[in-house]
Amino acid sequence: MNSKKVMEADTDKSRLKLIIILAIPAVIENFFQTALGFVDTFFVSKIDLAAVSAVGVTNAILAIYFALFMAIGVAANVRIANFLGANLPEKARHISQQSILLAILCGLLTGVLTLFFSEPLLKLMGIEENVLEVGSLYFKIVGISSILMSLMFVMSAILRGAGDTRSPMYVSIIINVLHAFLDYVLIFGFLFIPEMGIIGATLSTVFSRFVGSVLLFFYINRSNVLVFRRDYWKPDKVHLKELMTLGTPAAGERLLMRAGQIVYFGFVVALGTNAFAAHQIAGNVEVFSYMIGYGFSTATTILVGQQIGAGNYEEAKNYTKLSTYLAFSSMVVLGVLLFFLGDWAASFFTKEQAVINDIGTALKISGIFQPFLAILLVLTGAFQGANNTKYPMYLTAVGIWAVRTVLVYLLGIRFEWGLAGVWIAIGLDIAFRAIVLMVKFKSGKWVRLGDAPEPEAHCHPQSTKENMSSCANNY
Repeated sequence: MNSKKVMEADTDKSRLKLIIILAIPAVIENFFQTALGFVDTFFVSKIDLAAVSAVGVTNAILAIYFALFMAIGVAANVRIANFLGANLPEKARHISQQSILLAILCGLLTGVLTLFFSEPLLKLMGIEENVLEVGSLYFKIVGISSILMSLMFVMSAILRGAGDTRSPMYVSIIINVLHAFLDYVLIFGFLFIPEMGIIGATLSTVFSRFVGSVLLFFYINRSNVLVFRRDYWKPDKVHLKELMTLGTPAAGERLLMRAGQIVYFGFVVALGTNAFAAHQIAGNVEVFSYMIGYGFSTATTILVGQQIGAGNYEEAKNYTKLSTYLAFSSMVVLGVLLFFLGDWAASFFTKEQAVINDIGTALKISGIFQPFLAILLVLTGAFQGANNTKYPMYLTAVGIWAVRTVLVYLLGIRFEWGLAGVWIAIGLDIAFRAIVLMVKFKSGKWVRLGDAPEPEAHCHPQSTKENMSSCANNY
């Protein structure tokens, strides 16, 4: 992406065009990333429902690992966008390589944790014995190799921070097509390849992530701005501290969410294996709706980060509003589809009518709350782009623990509403956090000015021709 296009967007029409240009590749990337989980669940569901539950419980724990990786990615994304907006390309390059070092370290630590504590971690979820054996096997193979996912999260974020949402999209398409093919071949067997079941699902996932990591490394190194320098691989305390300072609240937000998720997952598990399997299948269908919200959230983080780096705070606000409008409109449509087509989608995963009914009910409830989800995702991206990762963390803590987890217990278990109560609780949490973020955004107290870099050349619509050319050359 050319930075001149970013900084010269001085009408709502040009801003909307720029948001869409950035968002569409991110939406496609999210679609294929979501497809990976969808394909896994679809093929695994053909083994048995216990296997579906095993993958679901394991992924709930792996989500804690991913929270750490995503936090590093958020920090790298924001700081790279800030530095490029401030016309400081060398700082952007340096911090991108430092974030890869941090990703490698975190990936190694989570791999070691999995190696020694896979079964105890799964037992904390309270799963049944037949699910534990399958889940432990799945967890060990995927978790020990989690360094690959760490690298993928962070290197994708690096490219997006530089305004390149297309390269992560291309990688996502390649690895998901590969993953789907390997899933089928390794799970069910083909020609001389034996049927491997759940092990086949794990091997296809690990190999696909390895290919993705290699491709992302290649895309970063061939970019004009972020091409690797040998001396930048040396650990740098200043940049590592900068990444951890910005990333820690983002990690805290996701860890609080995942910890709360583990607790309320325990409540869902208590409803029975079939109910939990229905919950997982519904989640894998519903997550397709997230792709639109995350796409616009990605575009918002990039554009807000660049505008904050350049000192254009009013422009950052304009981009946030327009992204929110686009995401809201799109996800209303998706909500309608979920509401009316949920039962039909469920029938692809199971023939048990009780499970289909539960999935359909969950997706109807999810459809109602899609507009709030759009607002929540885009405004969270805007706050992060504005270097304000703490406020979303505090809000998530309240939402997950004081709203979602409590209501899941009350509505799902105490009032015996079952899976419907669980999904109503999730929707109310999303609505609560979306409304609070809207109020904070409208108050104008959503940007952390002290954390934004001082721009070397202010690249805004009124910049001189010479400065504008200088900014464009930095991308």
